[in-house]
Amino acid sequence: MLLLSQVAVGDALPSLEVEVTPTTVVLGAIASRDWRPMHHDYKFATERNGVADIFLNTPNQAAWFERFVTDWTGATGRLGRITFRMKDSIFPGDRMVFNGTVTAVETDAVGCGWARLELSLSVGDRVCTTASISVAVPVTPTDNPWSRSGDQWTP
Repeated sequence: MLLLSQVAVGDALPSLEVEVTPTTVVLGAIASRDWRPMHHDYKFATERNGVADIFLNTPNQAAWFERFVTDWTGATGRLGRITFRMKDSIFPGDRMVFNGTVTAVETDAVGCGWARLELSLSVGDRVCTTASISVAVPVTPTDNPWSRSGDQWTP
C-alpha cells in the first residue's frame, strides 16, 4: 500500500507498456457501449474516416490511464479528477507507453491525501495523449480513500 508520506514532488511513476491489438480496441469500445463503427469496423475507419485502422476511443484511454495510476498506488488509490487531451489516434499494432510525474502532494482540509500527476501516453516518439490526474492516497495505514463520502470526499 502506497502512503502519502512515500510520495514526493518529482517522483516518476513506473512506466507501463501495452501492445494494442484489435481486441484491445474493440473490447474497450464494447465496455463503454460505444458502437460507433470506427472502433470496430476496419473498412469504415479506413475508407470513411480516412484513418489507418480502428482506434481506441476516449473511455478506453481513460480506463488505461486509471489502470496506470492505480498500478502505482495500489488498491487504495482513488482517482478524484482526470482531464486529458487526445492529440493523436492509437491503433492496433501500436505499443502504448505510459509515463508520469508527481507535481504536487498535499492533504486537504478533511485529511484526505492527494497526489497530483502529469501523465503521457506515447507511441514511439508521438505523444498521443496527455493527462492531469488527482489521486487520493492514504495518509496512514488505516486510512482508505474509498471509505470517504459526503463532506469527507471533495475531489
